[in-house]
Amino acid sequence: MEVAVLNNSGKSTSKKVTLSADVFGIEPNDHAIYLDVKSFLANQRQGTHKSKQRNEISGSSKKLKKQKGTGGARAGNIKNPQFKGGGRIFGPAPRDYSFKLNKKVKDLARKSALSYKAKDNSIAILEDFSFESPKTKQYLTLLSALSLGDKKTLLVLPELNKNVVLSGRNIKNTKITTADQINTYDVMNADNVIFVESSVSKVENLLNKA
Repeated sequence: MEVAVLNNSGKSTSKKVTLSADVFGIEPNDHAIYLDVKSFLANQRQGTHKSKQRNEISGSSKKLKKQKGTGGARAGNIKNPQFKGGGRIFGPAPRDYSFKLNKKVKDLARKSALSYKAKDNSIAILEDFSFESPKTKQYLTLLSALSLGDKKTLLVLPELNKNVVLSGRNIKNTKITTADQINTYDVMNADNVIFVESSVSKVENLLNKA
């Protein structure tokens, strides 16, 4: 699959990039995408939630009333979960939500996500560029030139470029990543994926490793 390389003004240049069929042209595997996205979201969870059980509540352990003869239900102490301010039964406790996913499954998921974008013609290739200084307006102008101002976009850089990242990080529905950090969730979450020209080969080499 050949894609024309665009310049910063959104105009086609004479160059074209051939996307590898092994990365951008496979039969997508939906289950692999599901597992990778699930793993990614699980890994984002802090897992620091906590509620106090009755043995952790500050309060008297004295029995509130006698066991029988009151006409009411039995009651232990004020830390009883049935009372306001009491402990919580089976409440959340700190835990690690992450789970292992095989590298081959992750690679298949990323290839599947990129293949979906390629089939939908939602991939754009930009000439290598850089900003002299961080300017949000400059990044907005770039998106506008590509007619992507109102779309969710993912820009894939060959390597970290501080000025570009700082220019785009405050823009709604915009994500910037590098070729070695590309993941299934970001690709699927974006309406359009923008590759800087030299990042395409890096992604292909990353996903075609044995």
